[in-house]
Amino acid sequence: MDANTVSALGRPDTGDDDILGRFRAGDEHALRLLYDRYSRAVLHLAYASVGNRADAEDVVQATFVAAWQSRDGYQPDRGSLLGWLLGIARRKAADLMRSRVRQNRVAETLRQVTPEDAGDRGADAVIDRLVVVDELTTLEPDQRRVLELAFYDDLTHTQIAAVTGLALGTVKSHLRRGMARLRKRWEVDGATS
Repeated sequence: MDANTVSALGRPDTGDDDILGRFRAGDEHALRLLYDRYSRAVLHLAYASVGNRADAEDVVQATFVAAWQSRDGYQPDRGSLLGWLLGIARRKAADLMRSRVRQNRVAETLRQVTPEDAGDRGADAVIDRLVVVDELTTLEPDQRRVLELAFYDDLTHTQIAAVTGLALGTVKSHLRRGMARLRKRWEVDGATS
């Protein structure tokens, strides 16, 4: 790249090494240069992942915020700066999609309540389901995944181990501890009678 090349901001364009050094040192202008250089690629990946422009733009913003906050974690010997940013974007898009799944699960739970369940018993059932869904979101990701596969997908311990790549003993431990935690929450909230 020619040293006299001018960026879109009217400043001399610099290579990734110079920008990266300034970025890691906390230079906000370097963050802006990285955004200008890579935001379109991040937006493209985000849009392909989440399917709509507004959510994709949120993913882009979350990606650059996360990159700024964890700028010391970038290791050039492990890959390019763009690759690092796209990796962050993939995780942010996956987080957004998991959040959507949780929201859809809560909405589906509410839709399953029939009009004849509208009395106290129906309200209790909705509350019980919401307590379970809410508590699932507080579990560590591996433990939550194991419980979801067991209850929503009706998989056996062995099948869960195959799907997740976790050891069978780990799957059983996650199920046991997760169920104990759900039971404790249910009892604390008075959801069981």
